[in-house]
Amino acid sequence: MNAVMRILRYLKNAPEKGILFTKNVDYQSIEVYTDADWAGAMDDRRSTSGYFTFVGGNLVTWKSYLSRQPIQLFCDNKVACGIAHNPVQHDRTKHVEVDKFFIKEKLDDKIEEFPKIRSEDQLADILTKATVSSRVFSKFLDKLGMCDIYAPT
Repeated sequence: MNAVMRILRYLKNAPEKGILFTKNVDYQSIEVYTDADWAGAMDDRRSTSGYFTFVGGNLVTWKSYLSRQPIQLFCDNKVACGIAHNPVQHDRTKHVEVDKFFIKEKLDDKIEEFPKIRSEDQLADILTKATVSSRVFSKFLDKLGMCDIYAPT
């Protein structure tokens, strides 16, 4: 119920917010931010996952949902980045062998990039966590393209 009240308070205090789509010369660039918590739902301990997809710097899809299956990869997790990039097999990581080599193959072929980012830059955190500072939240709104739709341009 707290989450619902937070959302309603935000909507009440920000009726002028809208998403701005800008013309971008780099229209072929695609960025995806994803995040998940683990067993964060208090009632049934399911995990919450979420993602944002940007094309040419503009937000085109987003989703936040309760997961029905285990999370296998956290994009802002240093260890996951290390496993994806490191071809050495360890006893503690045998369970991810197939997935790891699939990801490693895509990284080697330069089809995917898997950079480590700071948690303050992990945009998808606002879909899975309630503890984002107001400074970080404002930065995230800018990144999402949210602006005052009534302000003169």
